Amino acid sequence: MEKIQKNQEYELEIIDQGFEGEGIAKKDGYTIFIPQAIQGEIVKATILKVTPSYAIGKIKSILKPSPYRMEPDCAVYPRCGGCHLRHMDYNSTLALKEKIVWNCLQKTKVSIPALEPILGMGNPYYYRNKLQYPVGFDAHHNPVMGVYAKRSHVIIPHETCQIQNKINQLIAADTFAYFRKAGIEPYDEKQGNGELRHIVVRNGNVSQEVMLVLVLHQLKHDIGEEFIQYITTKYPTIQTIVLNFNTKNTNVIYGEKNEVIYGDGYIRDILGDYQFMISPLSFYQVNSVQAEAMYQIAIEHAHVQPEDIVLDLYGGIGTIGIFVSRYVKQVYGIEIIPSAVRDARQNAMWNQIHNIEFFCGDVAQILPQLLADEKKKPNVIFVDPPRKGLDEQTIQTIKQVNPGKLVYISCNPATLARDLKALEECYEVKFIQPVDLFPFTKHVEVVTCLERK
Repeated sequence: MEKIQKNQEYELEIIDQGFEGEGIAKKDGYTIFIPQAIQGEIVKATILKVTPSYAIGKIKSILKPSPYRMEPDCAVYPRCGGCHLRHMDYNSTLALKEKIVWNCLQKTKVSIPALEPILGMGNPYYYRNKLQYPVGFDAHHNPVMGVYAKRSHVIIPHETCQIQNKINQLIAADTFAYFRKAGIEPYDEKQGNGELRHIVVRNGNVSQEVMLVLVLHQLKHDIGEEFIQYITTKYPTIQTIVLNFNTKNTNVIYGEKNEVIYGDGYIRDILGDYQFMISPLSFYQVNSVQAEAMYQIAIEHAHVQPEDIVLDLYGGIGTIGIFVSRYVKQVYGIEIIPSAVRDARQNAMWNQIHNIEFFCGDVAQILPQLLADEKKKPNVIFVDPPRKGLDEQTIQTIKQVNPGKLVYISCNPATLARDLKALEECYEVKFIQPVDLFPFTKHVEVVTCLERK
């Protein structure tokens, strides 16, 4: 058996794809992961890392390309960490994501029905309604705005992105150019000084309303009427401009303090038949088109009834709860972020929905209060957790409440599979469908509907 050596080159056949879309090769039974390689290809790869159980390599040349390989349409791919699959045609990325979901479920031996075909996007370009560009300095101390290189805080200057909304990109570029001319310094991470840290632009996919957020370390210069007049005249769809102050040495983009300098501090968008308020810190799905379709799929296959009482966990600004409210008797939403709960209550009021109530706090603290009143006990639970999935306490809480139906919307097939295995003794999976919410990235959403055994 030949031992794989770091910095050596090997000719490898790609026999499979990993959970993050990387190619997998074997050498005498030893596993080698090759990013940007596609199953069926033969590549010459340089080994970058060797461990007792696997190695990671980098393509040096492609000896036999896959018929699904495409020339990337982005100047900074794959240095940028935003996309992972721009080297593949779109339909093959959908097939890959289906396979990733299936493999995760098979690995944990979860009992499921046939996987529904993944819901792809008709136009998988310029779909992101939220742009977050860091601002800083390059190696020669020139001000730059762009995207972070993978696994680093090195900013790659970049103004044209295939997945960001086009107007958002133009607004960010003109804002950065204006501030450079005005002498407003970018934030210097190493020195911990400077002014502008991030430019954030959000827009409503249907409403076309735009919010501009300037994340500042400190403010030495006046960002006032002259800038407001310039940027809103050039882009009349800008409804509000907000200064956010983040003085900490942290990877977190936003600070806690906001100052509205133009407009009301929020924008609105339409999702389905409802309008939603989006404030600077609100969580709102970045792909509105696919999010709307995903929520409709979840509600349709949950088979909710007019007398149902629904509990919406990780409810955010109330999107899922508001969507399902017209089909059921009552909805209770629980969310731990206070600003999201305020937005959710405002959204319910705007949409004249009276059978929904939102609570702010931890599920473990709020739920016993609901369960104390037998009339409020839910028989359907919707969960849409972060990538880490459900914690053990929440799973036990679900088992304790014992609803007839559980709808799990996941953004991570690996933690979904783990959680379904933990719920398997009480619940049976009746429906499961991947949804491509983030085209050309490694990420995939999954809608799963379960019923109590």
